[in-house]
This record gives sequence, C-alpha cells and structure tokens, in this order.
Amino acid sequence: MKLRKTQFIFLLIIIATLSRLIPHPPNFTPITAIALFSITKFHNKFLATLTPLLCLYLSDLFLGFYTINIFVYLSFTFISLLGYYIGKINLYSVLLSSILFFMISNFGVWILGYPKTIEGFFLCYFNAIPFFGYTILGDLFYCYVIKLVYNYYERKNYNKLVS
Repeated sequence: MKLRKTQFIFLLIIIATLSRLIPHPPNFTPITAIALFSITKFHNKFLATLTPLLCLYLSDLFLGFYTINIFVYLSFTFISLLGYYIGKINLYSVLLSSILFFMISNFGVWILGYPKTIEGFFLCYFNAIPFFGYTILGDLFYCYVIKLVYNYYERKNYNKLVS
C-alpha cells in the first residue's frame, strides 16, 4: 500500500502526537515540530494552525487539562504564525519557536502562580530556565526527525517517478 503525500503527513503528525503520551523529560515534546511542519506543508493555513492545537487537545484528553493550557495553546498558535512567516523548518525557526513558547508559557505561570511583582516575574522566568533546555532539545530533536523522515519520503517517491 502506497501512502499519498497528505496521508504520510497525517501519519507523521499522529505518531508525533502519540509520542507526547510516553514518558519524557519536561517540555521535550513534538508540538513545536507539528506546528512548524503543518504550517509549511499544508496549503490550508487555517487547518495548519489548528493542527498543533488539535494534537494538544487530543493528548490532553489523556494527560489532563490545567489552567496553564490556555497559555500553552496560545504559544503554539503564535509558533504556527511564526512558521508561516519564516516558511521553513530550520535552526532559526526552531530556536525562535522555543523562545516564543518559553516567553508565553512562563508568562502564564507568572500570572497564575507567582506574586505580581517584578521580583515574582524574574523569579518565575529564572525558575523556568532548566525547562527551557528541555524545550530547545525537544524542539530540535522532533523538528529535525520529522523533517528528515519527510524528506526521505519525498526523495523515495521522486526517485520512483523519475525511474
């Protein structure tokens, strides 16, 4: 059975989403990869922007919903928009996405759980630094794995057409 391109893209997204359900270090997840991959591969940009949110929602049905999820979902909406403007998955887009997630999600942590002071703000972001390392590593890992697998699929199918 040969998978068409759209089916293959959805398969990669499903596999990536399921990987969020297995034990992993904090913030070492595939959602940034899904956001950047979807926005660069789907022609329908509305669907592409909804894809990481749907993946989050489906996996959160098993992991649980928390007040912070509002900020997490918002961050991936902005990551999709960032991916749309950059137009490709590369080191620049991945690192900017990691920073965007760090800034937005930890703003939510500050609003929801820290004193509303400048000291509380800086303490919140300082305490989040260890998680930021996992975010960057996870984003780099998943973005490049999904990109590598997709590029292999495209080369394999292109070679069949040329042969």
